[in-house]
Amino acid sequence: MPHALNFDIKTTRRVAVAALLLLVALLISSQGIHDILVRGLAHADRIATTHPFWAMSLVVAFAALGAMVAFLSSWIVVPFAVFRWGATEAFVLLWIGWLLGGVGTYAIGRLLGRPAVRWLVSPAMLARYEDRISRHTPFSVVLLAQFALPSELPGYLRGVARYPLARYLAALGIVELTYGIATIYLGTGLVQHRALPVVASLATLALVTAGTAYALGKRFAHERHAAES
Repeated sequence: MPHALNFDIKTTRRVAVAALLLLVALLISSQGIHDILVRGLAHADRIATTHPFWAMSLVVAFAALGAMVAFLSSWIVVPFAVFRWGATEAFVLLWIGWLLGGVGTYAIGRLLGRPAVRWLVSPAMLARYEDRISRHTPFSVVLLAQFALPSELPGYLRGVARYPLARYLAALGIVELTYGIATIYLGTGLVQHRALPVVASLATLALVTAGTAYALGKRFAHERHAAES
């Protein structure tokens, strides 16, 4: 059963990413679709004006869940947050949500352990990285992994390994600060119907993820070679 669930998660992630990229392309290329988006955001904004606390809470909660569950993404609320509160406040709300989600994944890994995590992430991916992450792992490696791996995975791994919470939160905060700025820039581009911020944000996110994944792979390969020697 866990394997079937993990297959569905991986498949859903690919579909979600493809759908997101398609939606972004449509929003940028089509004025009509962008007008529909703006009308929808304006309607949501009127509701948020009546219930400001619940609107903020929903954005934070969705960001937290997006950081915990593979098939959810907080990107869906980014245009609304930017439209409603502006770039700075939207970033703060999302960043808080991402940190809360990271704490949630860490708590699940630490309190419920490996059996619970196996239901939430791929066993193969868990086995691949679990042996390389311990409570004594250098902060630089933890930071690279936080950049390179899917957002929900590092927290579960740190919790299972009982990595110090303060250092994990420091790495998480740095990474979400970086990704958050790019994400808000992307959301602003979508709301304002400007292609350059969207393309620049997507390119930055892709380059950072690919670069850190390469650096992390080189670090693990070096450690493996040293151990074999």
